[in-house]
Amino acid sequence: MTDKSSTDNSRDVNGEKSPAITRRDAIVAAGAALLATGVPLPGQIPGRSSPVIPPDPTKVQGMVPTDLGQRSTFEKPRRFVFRALPSGESGAPLQDLRGIITPSDLHFERHHGGIPTIDPKKYTLLVHGMCERPLKFTLDDLKRFPSVSRIHFIECSGNGVGLGPRTDRKQTPQQTDGLLSTSEWTGVPLALLFKEVGISPDAKWFLAEGSDAARMTRSIPVEKAFDDAMIAYSQNGEAIRPEQGYPARLLLPGWEGNSNVKWIQRIEIGDRPWMTREETSKYTDPLADGTARQFSFVMDCKSLITFPAYPNVLSPGWWDVTGLAWSGRGKVTRVEVSTDRGRSWEDAELQPTVLSKCTTRFRYLWKYNGGEAYLMSRATDETGYVQPTRAELVAARGPGLFITTTTSDAGRSSWTATFFSTRSFEDATPTRDRVECARGGRSRGSSSTLPSSAAISAEVRFRRDRHHGRYPEGRYRRPSRRSRASG
Repeated sequence: MTDKSSTDNSRDVNGEKSPAITRRDAIVAAGAALLATGVPLPGQIPGRSSPVIPPDPTKVQGMVPTDLGQRSTFEKPRRFVFRALPSGESGAPLQDLRGIITPSDLHFERHHGGIPTIDPKKYTLLVHGMCERPLKFTLDDLKRFPSVSRIHFIECSGNGVGLGPRTDRKQTPQQTDGLLSTSEWTGVPLALLFKEVGISPDAKWFLAEGSDAARMTRSIPVEKAFDDAMIAYSQNGEAIRPEQGYPARLLLPGWEGNSNVKWIQRIEIGDRPWMTREETSKYTDPLADGTARQFSFVMDCKSLITFPAYPNVLSPGWWDVTGLAWSGRGKVTRVEVSTDRGRSWEDAELQPTVLSKCTTRFRYLWKYNGGEAYLMSRATDETGYVQPTRAELVAARGPGLFITTTTSDAGRSSWTATFFSTRSFEDATPTRDRVECARGGRSRGSSSTLPSSAAISAEVRFRRDRHHGRYPEGRYRRPSRRSRASG
């Protein structure tokens, strides 16, 4: 018990009355002293940041505030690295996430020349070409413009290719469709920058160039700039992560990830596409008739079951089937789930609020009886587009291009060079355990009704036999091919 009289009568060296010292003050002072001496606080192990797990956390003082928050030591979500190369990628752990937002440090990666290190104080964005006043903007300049914040997904156009053969059922959602992430993006509308430089009324296209080692370049229709494009410099409330384009990137909501040029340093305005490598020899859609569709920017409506999926094992009873649905053309309006291989379908519940060009969480309450089941989902967007099965997709557009060339030279071991188009279509790859889950095929537009980008698309004919060749020492080099515009 505290002696009130002694506390009230305490005096300092000058004879002045000292303020009362409470028990809380004493604990805080003791904690500060322990920190200063490096002595671990209760619940901590010397030399380790992870705490001891007390039998009763109410009996032990907890950890003190820090300058940077961390996940619980019990939670360890990680990206899956497909290729640890400068031209590589890593997938987001979709099966471990809740809601629709992807944490910034778990956002998928796809690079073509590694992640550049850029000093934000030296960063500039040049906008020139068919305009009245070519201008160079610093990062501070961009932040002075009125900003907007919107939640959108970004999806790699190669999402759904997966790790291996399409018959491999032991793949998680992260491994099959992990090149998809959703964030809140903040930046300046590209339309404002175009108005600032005085864009020509005759301008139809602009070239976006990145400052990575690959110097990624893509031709983009001007109409997209005046729709919803932005130069984003913030992601989920903080500066964009380096792997996502720090200090600034182009954001084209609903369009293929490759066109959302990261580390953007230059925009040139023109009246026609530039036909860069990324839109001729790459990022084109091989069709069944020997043509390839270019500039198929818009990502089609798609859905994915994230639970249950491999390697989940379920016991009989009620389960919450959940997943994500998205469309590059607008809002998802409906998601259906089948548990009997598509023979019957039931509507799933869409978690509000449903946003345009954004992932939507869906749920379906399912009573599992313990027998064999085959789960599928299919989504419909506000344009009426229904996610097709793989068979329907192949019938409409062909199987894509998949070529394997094998050769063996004297004195060298045999090798295989494999090329599959970034538009190789995903089939309804199931994951099997006691429950099987499958998705409808990856889709990028209908054969009868092309997406809105069809008006600016072109076809390039090529001779498929020119893709076969012999290259020594296992090095794969894209064969040259002749192309000509048609249509």
